[in-house]
Amino acid sequence: MNQKSQQPRAQNPEVWRAVDGYVTDLLAPDDEALTAAQAASARAGLPEIGVAGNQGKLLYLLARARGARTVLEIGTLGGYSTIWLARALPEGGRLISLEYSEAHAEVARANLSRAGLDAIAEVRTGAALETLPKLAAEPGAGPFDLFFIDADKKNNPRYVEWALKLSRPGSVIIVDNVVRGGAVLSGDGADEAVAGTREMFEVVAREPRLEATAVQTVGSKGYDGFLMAVVTD
Repeated sequence: MNQKSQQPRAQNPEVWRAVDGYVTDLLAPDDEALTAAQAASARAGLPEIGVAGNQGKLLYLLARARGARTVLEIGTLGGYSTIWLARALPEGGRLISLEYSEAHAEVARANLSRAGLDAIAEVRTGAALETLPKLAAEPGAGPFDLFFIDADKKNNPRYVEWALKLSRPGSVIIVDNVVRGGAVLSGDGADEAVAGTREMFEVVAREPRLEATAVQTVGSKGYDGFLMAVVTD
C-alpha cells in the first residue's frame, strides 16, 4: 500500500483510538489502581477530559528522565495523571496538585490513597492563581523539578509565569491541550481557552529562560497537543 492510499485511514479518528488502545495495552496498561481511579471518576460524574493511558505513561517517563524529586501539577481532576506522576518519584519525593473543585479533589484523594500514594501526593483546593502565591510563600515549597499544567486554559499564561517563579535551571514545564483541534490558529479572541493558549505561546516564545517546542497529537482524546519547555537559567 502506497503512502497516498494510507491517508484516508490515517485521518480516521477511529483509527487514532485503536492505535492508542494498541500502544496502551502493550506499553502502558492500566493496573488495578489506575482502573479503579478511572471508574471512581466516572461514577462521580467527572468530565472525561483526563489524559489517556499512553499520555500518562509519557508523563511518568518524562519525570523519570528528568530525575524529578518534586512535581507541581495544576489541574488534578480525578487524579489519574497524578498517580502516573507520583509513581515516577523516588523515595522522599513530593507532588503537590492544585484543583479548583473540592468535589474533584475528594475523588482524587481517594484514588491516590487507594494507589498507596497519599503520603507522596497532596491535593490542594481553590483557584490556582490564589493558591500559587500561598504555595510560593511556604518555606521549602519549591523549587519544583517538573510542572504539569492541565487546568483552565485561559489562565495558562499566568500558570507558566508561576511555574517559572517556582522553578530551577533544568526544570521541565509541560502544558496540555495547546492545539485544541487546530483552533490555536484562530486569533479572533472569541474563545477564551484559545486566546489564553495563544498568549501562553507568546509568553514562552519571548521568555529567554525557556527553551520550548510543541507537538501535535491524535488519539483517543481527539486532535490536540502539548507544549514542553525546559528552564535554562
